[in-house]
Amino acid sequence: MFDSLTEKLEAAFKKLLGQGTLTEDNIREALKEVRRALLEADVNYKVTKDFIDEVQKEAVGAATLPSVDPGQQVVKVVHEKLVKLLGETAVDIVLSDPPPAVIMVCGLQGSGKTTLCAKLGLRYKKRNKKVLLVAADPYRPAAIQQLQTLGRQIDIAVFDLGQARPQDICREAVAKAKKEFVDLVILDTAGRLHIDDELMAELADIKKLVDPKEILLVADAMTGQDAVNVARQFHERLQVTGVVLSKLDGDARGGAALSIRAVTGCPIKLAGIGEKLSDLEPFHPDRLASRILGMGDIVSFVEKAQASVDMAEAEKLEKKLRKQQFTLEDMYDQLQSLKKMGPLESLLEMIPGVGKALKGAAIDPRGIGRVEAMIQSMTVEERRNPQIINGSRRKRIADGSGTTVQDINRLLKQFGEMQKMLKNMNRFKFKGLPKDALPF
Repeated sequence: MFDSLTEKLEAAFKKLLGQGTLTEDNIREALKEVRRALLEADVNYKVTKDFIDEVQKEAVGAATLPSVDPGQQVVKVVHEKLVKLLGETAVDIVLSDPPPAVIMVCGLQGSGKTTLCAKLGLRYKKRNKKVLLVAADPYRPAAIQQLQTLGRQIDIAVFDLGQARPQDICREAVAKAKKEFVDLVILDTAGRLHIDDELMAELADIKKLVDPKEILLVADAMTGQDAVNVARQFHERLQVTGVVLSKLDGDARGGAALSIRAVTGCPIKLAGIGEKLSDLEPFHPDRLASRILGMGDIVSFVEKAQASVDMAEAEKLEKKLRKQQFTLEDMYDQLQSLKKMGPLESLLEMIPGVGKALKGAAIDPRGIGRVEAMIQSMTVEERRNPQIINGSRRKRIADGSGTTVQDINRLLKQFGEMQKMLKNMNRFKFKGLPKDALPF
């Protein structure tokens, strides 16, 4: 989402590269570009003004260090202020004790409320919580069926009373949850195409009836300032306890993410980063600030890897690497783990330096599938001993995988380079990744 903003901020900071000292003039000139970049990203005007004023005040007074480039000192100040703007620390959802805890999910139609309810349900099911999803939107066509379908996918019960009043649905659901020792009740409330008094009165009634521990507002990150305005109005009427940014993986400008915390005062607690029901992450202000400034997010990368990789298999692979026994079978297994971690482009952006090194490179999302097909078309012997793959074998593998002999040649060459790199692992130092280093 923040590619354009990141690019423009990097261009602004380049104006300070090579400057001997930080002066009010050169800082002001660079921050003009930063201001323009933020406004073009649809960040709220007042938020942008306050942000620039704070950065300028601190950067002008910063002592310059001989060993640090002045431009990098300004980047440090901008990073600190971005973290502050986004909320400083991650804020988790609070569950009440004794159970059941009630989470009320609200927002406009199309913001992703129903999907978020399922994502939340899956998140807490993995934490061994007994969850009940509640279809409290009797107005939108197929809303109940959508939640039921999602509930079946993740094996979580869905409570509904058909076309009954939302207030009655929520009250009955919480009563049922208490009887059945449910830990968490998630209310999928009704939305509208716009905010109106009828909607707000209904939500206020539900709040009084079930006393939710959390009132989460789903804000579509792709709607820019509209999301900020919606969040402000919902918070004024309901005292929202947290915001969830949906569609943070989209290609919008990202201004909502940077404005919503400052405008509403509500912490951003979670972020939807994809269409899968597992694509829900805690919102970390410091990590997002680092990614916006092109610094990567290695912590999130490691967490994704830990969640996707079988540690026993990882230990086996480590032993093979030490003995220099890495094969195409092992490469295939690693591709399977990589796919579980999410889109390749998003993963590469998390690694400091890699996203910039590959900028402009054509990374075909179907490439992993082609590599898998090529390896699957090989015999067990060929996967373990690629050196036996001669011309006729290459032709057979290409025909079986729907690729060309040139594709097979490229894969084998890159696999050979990978093996050489692994042999020199102890002496290897990362100095940048060539754009043709990936086999997809």
